[in-house]
Amino acid sequence: MNNKLILDNILQAQDILIFLKKKYFLEKIKKTTKLIIKTLKNNNKILFCGNGGSASHSQHLATEFLVRFKKNRKAYSALSLNSDTSVITAIGNDYDFSKIFSRQVEGIGNKNDLLFVISTSGKSKNILEVIKVAKKKKLKIVLLSSIKAKKLKNLFDILIDIPCEKVERIQEAHLLVGHIICGLVELELN
Repeated sequence: MNNKLILDNILQAQDILIFLKKKYFLEKIKKTTKLIIKTLKNNNKILFCGNGGSASHSQHLATEFLVRFKKNRKAYSALSLNSDTSVITAIGNDYDFSKIFSRQVEGIGNKNDLLFVISTSGKSKNILEVIKVAKKKKLKIVLLSSIKAKKLKNLFDILIDIPCEKVERIQEAHLLVGHIICGLVELELN
């Protein structure tokens, strides 16, 4: 086994975690939490989406909100747009893969719902398409991404841009940030 490779990965993850302690990120996490709380208090819903590993995080976080994170409490209105394979494959087949999320937001998204996008780059066609439709329908939009999405910052209400370009480190940080937000929301809404 290669100890150096193992330690390098641990140190890279540690560097990202140290960076996330900066006030800049703390404020983005607090702002996102407040937006989620406002969305849920107003009886609106959170729609999560992402591709690949981000799709898994999308499903995971939607589940934490809908079912429970740490506390037994009422269900929060949350849904992952990448969970229904029949819908995704029908949209991909009948329209185009770039429409798999936007078509769903077109159908079930309401003004002041929250679209919570998880993407390491924010540049996939289906991600850009869902953002366009969400803006048109006046949904609030949070992008949990990386420094790769900096140029897109004006498309979102909040951009949480993990300071890294390595996909695995970005995804690790995404899960941490998501869990922090879930915990804060549960604390506030109890």
